[in-house]
Amino acid sequence: MELVTIDDVRSAAQRIRPHVVRTPLLPARWGDAERPLWIKPENLQPIGAFKVRGAFNAIGAVRERTEGPIDVVAYSSGNHAQAVAYAAATFGLRAHIVMPEETPNVKVQSTRDLGARVVLCGAGQREKVADEILTETTGVMIPPFDHPDIIAGQGTIGLEIAEDLPTVATVLIPVSGGGLASGIGTAVRALCPQAAIFGVEPELAADAAESLRVGHRVDWSIHDRNRTIADGLRSQPSALTFAHLQHVLDGIITVTEVEIRSAVRELASRGHLVAEPSGAVALAGYRKARTPLGQTVAILSGGNVEPRMLAQILTESD
Repeated sequence: MELVTIDDVRSAAQRIRPHVVRTPLLPARWGDAERPLWIKPENLQPIGAFKVRGAFNAIGAVRERTEGPIDVVAYSSGNHAQAVAYAAATFGLRAHIVMPEETPNVKVQSTRDLGARVVLCGAGQREKVADEILTETTGVMIPPFDHPDIIAGQGTIGLEIAEDLPTVATVLIPVSGGGLASGIGTAVRALCPQAAIFGVEPELAADAAESLRVGHRVDWSIHDRNRTIADGLRSQPSALTFAHLQHVLDGIITVTEVEIRSAVRELASRGHLVAEPSGAVALAGYRKARTPLGQTVAILSGGNVEPRMLAQILTESD
C-alpha cells in the first residue's frame, strides 16, 4: 500500500495556505517541568477543528482536475461535515453531508449554516446513505479520513510543529479514523526523527489501540464505540490509515471518560481554551502516561462542544 509522503504534505500546505489558520504552539506553563508542554490549538480554525485542512486539500485537488460545477458528498459525525461544507462554499460548490442522528446539534446546525444539505441517518448507516446520495448526484466523495489527500492535509499540522519546534521530543495526537495521526505522524517522522509519536484514544473506543497490539484491524461495534463522550473519536481506522499508524506511531495511550472530562476542564481553566471532549484527549494522555522527557506537543483537535455539555463538565470536580 502506497503511503503519503512528506512531499505530499508539503504540496498540501501550499494548496491550503490561503484558506486555513497556521495555528501557533501555545506554551502551557502549567505542564511538568521535565516535559515542557505546548498546545497546538486547532480549535482556532474557521470551523473550530483541524478537519478544515484535509477538506481544503481534497476539494482543492478536485477543483484543479475538474472544470465547472460539481457536487461534493461527505459523511461525518460533525467536524469533517463542517469542514467540507465550509470548503465547498468557498469554492462555490454544492455540499451534501450525511450525519448520524446522535451527532451533537451544535455540529448539525453549524453544517447547515454553512449552506450544506444535511441528511441524518441511523447509527452505522452513514457510509451507505452517502453512497446512495453520491449515485443520485454523480458528485465526488470527500471521505473523513480514508484518502491520501485528506491525510496529507491533516499532515500540515505536523509540518508546522517541525518548523516551530524542531527539538520536539513527543507529539500526542487524538486517534479515531486515523487520518490526523497518519498525516501528523508522516510529517514529524520525516522532519523530527528523534521524536516519539503517540496516539491517544478513549478506552471506550480503543479499537485502534487493540488493532496495533494484535497487528491487524479489529472491529468494535458502533454500540460499543458510541459509549464515549468523545463523539469525534468513534470511527475506526481504514486499511489505508491503519497502514500509516503502524508505520508512524510509537504506541497508543488510552484514557478514561473521567480523564477526558478533566482535560476539558484543564484546558479551559489553565489554558483559556475551549475543547470538545475529542479535542482534549491528547492532554488527557499527557497527564496519564509517562511519555519521554523533553518538549511535548499535545494536539487540541477541536472545540465544537455543546454549551450545555461544556457547562456541565466545567462544574464537575476532579
